[in-house]
Amino acid sequence: MKRTGGQLIVEALKANGVSRVSCVPGESYLAVLDALYESGIETVICRQEGGAAMMADTWGRLTGEPGICMVTRGPGATNASAGLHIAMQDSIPMILFIGQVQRDAREREAFQEVEYRRAFTEFAKWVGEIDDARRIPEFVTRAFAVATSGRPGPVVLSLPEDMLVDLVDAPEAKPYTPVENHPGPKQMAKFAELLGAAKRPMVILGGTRWTEQSVAQFKTFAERLKLPVGCSFRRQALFDHLSPSYAGDVGIGINPALSAEIKQSDLIVLLGGRLSEMPSSGYTLLDIPYPSQTLVHVYPQAEELGRVYRPDLAICASSTEFVEALSTLEVPENPVWAERTAAMHAAYLTWSTPPKTGPGPVQMGPIMDWIEANTPVDAIFTNGAGNYATWLHRFHRFQRFNTQSAPTSGSMGYGLPAAVAAKHLFPEREVVCFAGDGCFMMHGQEFITAVRYGLPIITVLVNNGTYGTIRMHQEREYPGRVSGTDLVNPDFVAFAKAYGGHGEIVEKTEDFGPAYERARASGKPSIIEVKLDPEAITPARTLTQIRERS
Repeated sequence: MKRTGGQLIVEALKANGVSRVSCVPGESYLAVLDALYESGIETVICRQEGGAAMMADTWGRLTGEPGICMVTRGPGATNASAGLHIAMQDSIPMILFIGQVQRDAREREAFQEVEYRRAFTEFAKWVGEIDDARRIPEFVTRAFAVATSGRPGPVVLSLPEDMLVDLVDAPEAKPYTPVENHPGPKQMAKFAELLGAAKRPMVILGGTRWTEQSVAQFKTFAERLKLPVGCSFRRQALFDHLSPSYAGDVGIGINPALSAEIKQSDLIVLLGGRLSEMPSSGYTLLDIPYPSQTLVHVYPQAEELGRVYRPDLAICASSTEFVEALSTLEVPENPVWAERTAAMHAAYLTWSTPPKTGPGPVQMGPIMDWIEANTPVDAIFTNGAGNYATWLHRFHRFQRFNTQSAPTSGSMGYGLPAAVAAKHLFPEREVVCFAGDGCFMMHGQEFITAVRYGLPIITVLVNNGTYGTIRMHQEREYPGRVSGTDLVNPDFVAFAKAYGGHGEIVEKTEDFGPAYERARASGKPSIIEVKLDPEAITPARTLTQIRERS
């Protein structure tokens, strides 16, 4: 039976288990929108393509299967590139479908024309254009395989408008075949040998391609061996922070004690991550290209092994398969590093205890204590980028898998669309978005998407009236010369109510708990605006202190 290109796209998505897509509609892919009409695939309508792409990223991040986003050509595609860049740097499976100009107008700089195979090469693992509708099953199957194999990441498929209405014969779509990377027995034996010889080991977890089961299995392994474990930047949901093996997060503003322990380790096991600029403290934790520590690097894509750091043992395997292989490993029963691990965990608990005081009438430390005591252990926390995120990353003790969605790429605006997507995926769980005033306004319009779909997310909006991170750096480099970092903001309570949600304002610390409870009880998407003194720029130092020490 002949089908249109649009129908074939939707047929291929259904064959691969897709249940929802995010989009901003466009005339360039009307045939796909029409095919979605009675498909059973939920179409989540967003208000800006960047937000739509970030929602798809979150679906990929929390499920391990590609999140699907659809946008129109030109401005729609370039708006979506923000989410595409996040998925690329964060190794998140995602497929972005872009409506394209008709084939007979190509290469003429037609209305909104962009050559995506040139423009998006740095933003995606693969960029393709389907110029023959009969090849749609081939291209879509390849897109799913590329997005999920090796180091996961985004794929872009460009869809010429006229191709989507072609009526053609094509093979029935089938699901893609997942590809796993397995460690070899010789590699596991070598790993056991290196671990057995170590006196000061350290494991750093990161990356994607984890599952709830593999996270639980590794926790059991680490606790049995009393191994110290850290989580890479914004991968904190990979290990229970209350486990006696947890040593802290290896990211921006790392605990100096943990940094020293990593540098003094005799064995580093880098499992699933790349130890890029942020988790490596600007490439200072390990020497490049030859670390002074013995390095075991486990990663699912061979091209990443030895790319920056030369490992003593390179294992091309996914985290899940490596952890599975650990079950057969012969390991020391009475490790010599047990006391060191206990000391590292105690140092983490001290480091992650928030301060009780600070400038101004609102204290974020007690607010974080309240959140720790009053949110479910499986609550999902999302955020974008900014100094406000330090309060979450340093002082929230993650305990469960899939409770964090945050961009390792440091993209502002991510938290709100991520919260919408997370609540869509897990409606039974509490979802809390942390945002700064600058960060929130970049994709604040997606609050109406939460309202439209009845998704009662809670946004803790830390408002200090400035682009805080940039202001911090500015005061350090150019003290007293404030330029380009002050903000004028709307009334966020009125904003929430105008969109059909619930709004609260917190101007004293003790107001936060009752405000949160009212937001939760409202059953609506909510914004809790926390009026923070700009002097409270970090948990440890004020703006004045930064300025005076510069």
